[in-house]
Amino acid sequence: QVQLVESGGGSVPAGGSLRLSCTASGIIETFYTMAWYRQAPSEQREYVAYIKSYGNTFYADFVKGRFTISRDNAKSTVYLQMNSLESEDTAVYYCNANWYSNGVLKDYWGQGTQVTVSS
Repeated sequence: QVQLVESGGGSVPAGGSLRLSCTASGIIETFYTMAWYRQAPSEQREYVAYIKSYGNTFYADFVKGRFTISRDNAKSTVYLQMNSLESEDTAVYYCNANWYSNGVLKDYWGQGTQVTVSS
């Protein structure tokens, strides 16, 4: 059974930094994408960044230059280094792992970790 466990959330003042981690277990696929999404109160969940197995990274426009996604395949872990945090970054951050198996999208989510940025 696939499980994703996030950690590293917390409360910081504006301008501060946090590093989120997400460790996956139960994934037998060799190649899969890992991503971070976030959901603010009363908002829809939105994509933040994702990283392919080979390390190709993609970012939402609102985090470019401030956030960095990375992964350690040996540890099945993805990280999100968040710098220059703004109050608008306050949200629950979710880890996602996804891949295609026989043409079917397999999509898994963590339970989320709260990030609160005070202005």
